[in-house]
Amino acid sequence: MKMKPDPKIIVASLLKEVEKYTHTGEKGSYILDPVFGIVRNRVNTEVAKTYFRSNYPNKGIQLIKYVLSDQAEDGSWNEIHPQYHQKSALVTSFIGSGLVVAYPFYPQDTCLEKAKNFVLQNERKPGNFLKSLAFTADHLNVDASCGAFLAEYGNLFSDKNAIHAAKRAAEHICRFQKNGYFPYTIDKGNYPYTYNVPCIHYQGVTLYYLLKIQEIIDEPWLKKSIESGTAWLASVQHDDGTFDWSKSGLMFAYYLSGAYAFAYAVFTSQSRENSQYSDNALRCLKVLERNMPSIALRWETASWASFFTPGLKTVKTAFLGDFPLKHRLFRTGYGYYRQISRRRIGTSVDEKTFLALCRVLHISSSTIEPTNNFPDMFMTSEILDCLSSSRCDVL
Repeated sequence: MKMKPDPKIIVASLLKEVEKYTHTGEKGSYILDPVFGIVRNRVNTEVAKTYFRSNYPNKGIQLIKYVLSDQAEDGSWNEIHPQYHQKSALVTSFIGSGLVVAYPFYPQDTCLEKAKNFVLQNERKPGNFLKSLAFTADHLNVDASCGAFLAEYGNLFSDKNAIHAAKRAAEHICRFQKNGYFPYTIDKGNYPYTYNVPCIHYQGVTLYYLLKIQEIIDEPWLKKSIESGTAWLASVQHDDGTFDWSKSGLMFAYYLSGAYAFAYAVFTSQSRENSQYSDNALRCLKVLERNMPSIALRWETASWASFFTPGLKTVKTAFLGDFPLKHRLFRTGYGYYRQISRRRIGTSVDEKTFLALCRVLHISSSTIEPTNNFPDMFMTSEILDCLSSSRCDVL
């Protein structure tokens, strides 16, 4: 009889692999991305949080020391990406949450306060936080992430202003929930279109951070919204644990492996009141196990024998949302491109094919879209955070 997957074993296995890419210098420890050769403070922080929760505080402290050495004078951290390097309230909120987790082991009051002030300064309207100057649309997952950090900060330091801001974020997000799902964006910003579509990956992300807010702000309307959002997430999961990606309209988040980690954390948390979600959570773990040859793959993989099965689903995905025909055709091509690339496993990336497609259609993209699936440190760090989270201790 096959044993049920154990999140603690998965976490331990991933941490062992991550250590192969961890380096120590004068500023502390940092994780070097094996594919892109960059150091992301968000990745360092997510792994540090996992170390603290896994009773390896010294390793967590060394990573946090490096992260703190990179904090700007205004309290912010940059989003570090293979294609850009920009100041970000979103990344600052992630790192701020990490500093809250680190606080019992390595308290940093001043750095935390500066981070809190920076995030608050980026609240453009009640509950809406600016992701970065490069991405100005209202992303509900960004609002949730910023709100979660502010709630945690407010709870740690009894800061009522921070808690009120977190509540505004939750109210704003819940106001735009549609039939259970949270759209990716609710306005255009500087994108060419409003991505007012459901997304399985960001549904889990938004719920994950709303749950963090709910731990401090226990409001009936928030509880109801989370319950509705969790039910939607369960409704798009197959019996084998995989998601029905035809219901997910954000192409760059199509088949992301991290979706299963966020969903696992959400299902596990909600199983405390609704035991049926325990099965959904275990199914997510099974999918994650299949997509971790070492560190986690970027996308959920599949066999070539199944290549033609999702064909109509990809077209269905492409036609979600209100987009002009030209962009729907691009989305269709994007979907098929992903169906191919997620089946091809490699250790390096080559995105020339995708860039050529963008040039032909006169479309720009900020994402990395190689022709093959690859071991992704970014996805791995998100998975570690989700699986080690305190809301995942009931299975």
